Amino acid sequence: MTSLPALQQSTGPRFTRIYALGAARGDLVVPNEDIIGPINSSDEWIRQRTGVITRRRASENITAVDLAEEASREAIEKSGVDPQKIGAVLVSTVSNTVQTPSMAALLADRVGANPAAAYDISAACAGYTYGIAQADALIRAGLAEYVLVVGAEKLSDIIDPTDRTISFLLGDGAGAAVVGPSDSAGISASVWGSDGSKWDAVGMSGTLKDYRTNGAEWPTLRQEGPTVFRWAVWEMAKVAQEALDKAGVTSDQLAAFIPHQANMRIVDEFAKQLKLPDTVVIARDIETTGNTSAASIPLAAHRLLAENPELSGGLALQIGFGAGLVFGAQVVVLP
Repeated sequence: MTSLPALQQSTGPRFTRIYALGAARGDLVVPNEDIIGPINSSDEWIRQRTGVITRRRASENITAVDLAEEASREAIEKSGVDPQKIGAVLVSTVSNTVQTPSMAALLADRVGANPAAAYDISAACAGYTYGIAQADALIRAGLAEYVLVVGAEKLSDIIDPTDRTISFLLGDGAGAAVVGPSDSAGISASVWGSDGSKWDAVGMSGTLKDYRTNGAEWPTLRQEGPTVFRWAVWEMAKVAQEALDKAGVTSDQLAAFIPHQANMRIVDEFAKQLKLPDTVVIARDIETTGNTSAASIPLAAHRLLAENPELSGGLALQIGFGAGLVFGAQVVVLP
């Protein structure tokens, strides 16, 4: 038998970190008063249930990739990385206007990262943490020197204004991160997974096939609120703790806690479950931005650093969870 030549496998640096963040929010500020009519509700009801006072939404002529480009350009500029050195562009989104090609491929071209590998991640609210996990792995495997990770959503395109389960929560925006090699650990081991037994707890009201062939209404987002709340609070608190354990840190060593901005009640309950000390700054971007699915964690992190620059260099636990039901969490060093 002829012996095979020794194959060369790619290897990369031992450590990675987030270099910089960028953000773009919808240009429209939409207060509760503007949306309570169609859902037959009140400003008080929305505030008590979700903590949302206003949400940001994008004008009709602004697309999710427009928001992604704005956020990415800021992150790239702040990182000091030449966009031509970006080896992969990962976009987490459920807002692409076409089934294919990917939003990531278009974004890579817009920001000057061609011919970077580019693909979309369909993990909804967990998508940004999925992207960070993959960026970390791609760089350490030697497949890319730098990776652009983006969460970008225009959820206002896929909501039913009369829906009382989720529509009043949602906003539009994009958050971006440039990830690259590091001399020390800047991204911990990630905890990620899914629970497909609850596949229909958060998702679309119908399928595109039914819309096309059976005269069904255009599919829009909806959720089973109580199911999602219980799952998020009790199961995701365990995932968050597992992420801390894998990172080898305790809650009192954190500078910040940045959960997916799903609902203020969930954020508050998380803090209780994790027994976070008062020294940990908790992201509460949902109050004025709304729930932006894959964009919510980087948007919340961006705002947290803008308002508390002293947090830079500190540890942050970030966790995303949502449709699927999918989840992801890791501890990162804030840029």
